[in-house]
Amino acid sequence: MTDNDRRGVLQRAVEACLVGDVSSLPEVFTQDVSGWSPNLLVGSLDELTEVVAQREDALTDVKVHVDATDIFGNKGLMEFRVSAVFSGPYVVDDDNVIEPNGREIVIGAALVAEFDNGKISVFRNYFDDASLMEQMLGG
Repeated sequence: MTDNDRRGVLQRAVEACLVGDVSSLPEVFTQDVSGWSPNLLVGSLDELTEVVAQREDALTDVKVHVDATDIFGNKGLMEFRVSAVFSGPYVVDDDNVIEPNGREIVIGAALVAEFDNGKISVFRNYFDDASLMEQMLGG
């Protein structure tokens, strides 16, 4: 697998997770993937799929702009910005749902990932969750 292939996997993984495209997840994540972000902690592809499926309708008109991608052996780093319309309910957990406000959300993020046989096996996604919540709540 080339560095360009890994760059493509990183971008497809981010896009699939943001738009709720669970059918693409097995193409870019291993079965035993583990990862976290400010609002996510998973230890398997099944867990990731469940979380992503809940976000299926939360964001529409999603655009990912990649600012930089670096590949270091079996590790990759992608800095990116996301813009999307908050158009559907966002499930925080079983007891908390944020209702959509129809506004555009813009946020910067960084993804650090490790690869195993061309798929992401470990990831850490960094973004300002307070800024995200503020935009979702309409502040």
